[in-house]
Amino acid sequence: MALTLRGKYPLKYLLRALSLAKSVFYYQAKVSQLRDGYECEKRLVQSIYREHKGRYGYRRIHLELRNRGIMLNHKTVQKLMMQLGLKSTVRPKKYRSYRDQAGEAAPNVLERGFEASKPDEKWVTDVTEFKVKGQKVYLSPVIDLFTREVVAYQLGQHADLRLVTGMLEEAISKLNLKSKPIIHSDQGWQYRHRAYQKQLNDNGLTQSMSRKGNCLDNAVAENFFALLKTEMYHNQHFEDADDLMEQIKKYIEYYNTKRIKVKLKGLTPIEYRNQALKAA
Repeated sequence: MALTLRGKYPLKYLLRALSLAKSVFYYQAKVSQLRDGYECEKRLVQSIYREHKGRYGYRRIHLELRNRGIMLNHKTVQKLMMQLGLKSTVRPKKYRSYRDQAGEAAPNVLERGFEASKPDEKWVTDVTEFKVKGQKVYLSPVIDLFTREVVAYQLGQHADLRLVTGMLEEAISKLNLKSKPIIHSDQGWQYRHRAYQKQLNDNGLTQSMSRKGNCLDNAVAENFFALLKTEMYHNQHFEDADDLMEQIKKYIEYYNTKRIKVKLKGLTPIEYRNQALKAA
């Protein structure tokens, strides 16, 4: 009623007659304006939102309105968008919840001791990236330093925590109860994450990390990636990410079971492992 009569009578007399506080009057006026007004502005907000295919949030729409001569407070624009059910398609903040839980780096226990006396004594791991037709593929393997065998691996299109913890879970499942290898990596956030480090501690594995920015401390993993990419990735054609991942799986199977190594006396990694286990 006060809003209706305001044009006829001074505000102070209306407030006194209605026993209404000035702050309450202005609050109701603002709510009423948001509820019943801004019809033209709402249509313009919707038009800008659709023109940019949902990519604009209230801040950019506020600026675009200002560029068109519509002076609205940015909070008002935000409320109008909420009323209209409009929300921008924001870029995801990748892995922040994971990265926030990254702890301290482990010492370099391996110290470039790339030779091992038996299987499952020393492991190395890392993550590498592939690209195919605008898509990305990530590979996370565990390599045994005695046989150079890929003990376990995970493939995915996201370099997230599960890529590493899934790989470690598979590798640990293949260990006998007496084997407690050192597992060496770089200082990537995944390897400093509490969940990954808990997996290691719960299974009695010793964590080792390269010095910061020193790829030579993890040279065996780097050499494996270089070999893989030379022999099955570079100058090859792949239909899409799924095709590439399938070819990586086939190559790792070939590498472990058919590709002989001079360093292993002409045996494949699996043959060399089996020979060592028989002799033990």
